Amino acid sequence: MKITIMSVGNIKEKYLKDAILEYSKRISKYSEIEFINVDDEPIKDNASFKEIEMVKNKEALKLLKKLPSNSYKIALNLKGRMLSSPELAQKMLDIYSYSNSHIVFVIGGSLGLGDELLKEMDYHLCFSKMTFPHQLMQVILLEQIYRAFKINNNETYHK
Repeated sequence: MKITIMSVGNIKEKYLKDAILEYSKRISKYSEIEFINVDDEPIKDNASFKEIEMVKNKEALKLLKKLPSNSYKIALNLKGRMLSSPELAQKMLDIYSYSNSHIVFVIGGSLGLGDELLKEMDYHLCFSKMTFPHQLMQVILLEQIYRAFKINNNETYHK
């Protein structure tokens, strides 16, 4: 069993790095976990739609080059399906049981994910209709992955 978290941009804030390290340690009891980050592309504050799409596509190409083959790929996408924590736990269990032992979660940069990358995904997951900084999203995702493992192993976890 393996989980890969792919994301655009690097985490600079110590408090986020500490949280990522803590949840990674907790998850490692259940699964191998790895992180793949690609650099984000610079963008002007007043970028046009075309410029935004170009940036998203450049970042998508970087992610596509590093996307692990033979894995079940889940994009974090505002247009994806919203799941409860128990539903995410069941989804992960189903993937591990019937599809693949390697799950890849993909987090886009501040502009989202490019269309070429989105086409390669097996599933689109939405955490909220609200927008979160992509660095914080890594922590939120890791917490939910950890919670899913606790649920699937019938272990208690604070609510």
